[in-house]
Amino acid sequence: MSAELISILVLAVVFVIATTRSINMGALAFAAAFGVGGLVAGLDADGIFAGFPGDLFVVLVGVTYLFAIARANGTTDWLVHAAIRLVRGRIALIPWVMFAITGALTAIGAVSPAAVAIVAPIALSFAARYGISPLLMGAMVVHGAQGGGFSPISIYGSIVNGIVEREKLPGSELTLFLGSLVANLVIAGIVFVLCGGLKLSGRRGEPAETGQGQGQKQKQKDEQKPEDQRGSSGLTPAIGATLAALVALVVAVLGFDLDAGLSAITLAVLLSAVWPDTSRKAVGEIAWPTVLLICGVLTYVGVMEEMGTIDYAGHAVGDIGIPLLAAVLLCYIGAIVSAFASSVGIMGALIPLAVPFLAQGEIGAIGMITALAISATVVDVSPFSTNGALVLAAAPDVDRDRFFRQLMVYGGTVVAVVPAAVWLVLVVPGFG
Repeated sequence: MSAELISILVLAVVFVIATTRSINMGALAFAAAFGVGGLVAGLDADGIFAGFPGDLFVVLVGVTYLFAIARANGTTDWLVHAAIRLVRGRIALIPWVMFAITGALTAIGAVSPAAVAIVAPIALSFAARYGISPLLMGAMVVHGAQGGGFSPISIYGSIVNGIVEREKLPGSELTLFLGSLVANLVIAGIVFVLCGGLKLSGRRGEPAETGQGQGQKQKQKDEQKPEDQRGSSGLTPAIGATLAALVALVVAVLGFDLDAGLSAITLAVLLSAVWPDTSRKAVGEIAWPTVLLICGVLTYVGVMEEMGTIDYAGHAVGDIGIPLLAAVLLCYIGAIVSAFASSVGIMGALIPLAVPFLAQGEIGAIGMITALAISATVVDVSPFSTNGALVLAAAPDVDRDRFFRQLMVYGGTVVAVVPAAVWLVLVVPGFG
């Protein structure tokens, strides 16, 4: 058995053990990275740790630290009330507002994880307070980010259009943008219906006291807070400073292209220094189990990339003599791998792999490239992707193991359905 196949089999075993034995998948993945990387691939410790997602580690820690402070001093409550007033109490509109905000951020140039890091904690705090499904709210935020993610001035759009130009392939910036936007709008609409969004249409901005009791729990927490920290229309100095910190985070990330994680940690430390009492427990509320899970799995995926497993699978598909079959398999490879790794990296690898059979003229280049781009990004709802991990880490007052399983099932469903759907709509008719 080849080393590449061994690495794929071990990954499957990690999933099975973590699911059946309730062991943190990240810890298992670190052990697998050590075993496969050292014994099969011949990597030393430096080679294994090369795949450790240090940037994502800092983002997860920094963002959850900052928003733990925001929850402790009442800032998230204040934002929730402000959002309710903005939509005149119509709870059902809030998920779509979050979709639109993240979409606008990525469309004007924000990196998708940065937009999700900014919006997800606020959106999920709202979901917890008003009994909205965290899966619904998290999915709306991520799909909003991906919906705007391929505008001509966006990061993803610029990268894909640049690859297309470099490979001298036919391209359409508008088709790429609208294709991704429509796909994510359709998926968001389906999720909204299936996750109880229609039931929200008759509700107004009053905390929910049904379901899992999220609203009642939050209400009880509010009553236990000092008067100056309860959610209200009034601004305390701590809330005002935290709001300023959140604005500073947006400006730092979008205006100056600073790292979201390092910026969030710096702002959290400044708030902690001024208000140590409300910030003392914030470090303990960082989503450490989620950090371990995500970093462990991505370290193992890094070992697989170092071994050449991803290239091995891509070239095997590219050698298939049936263009339409190769096209749908490439879409599935993009979706599966991107659920665990960098979407941009996968697009950068798969589009050149598609060049040989695109050159034959049997597959429309514009439709194929758009299908690949959608397949490689729409799966970022997976809890192993950066966006999915941020959603998982940001959700307050949830059973994280249950929420993780929900995200994993939803991400798996997207991986199974969307590549075939976009292939059927965009590739089979031969667009471009």
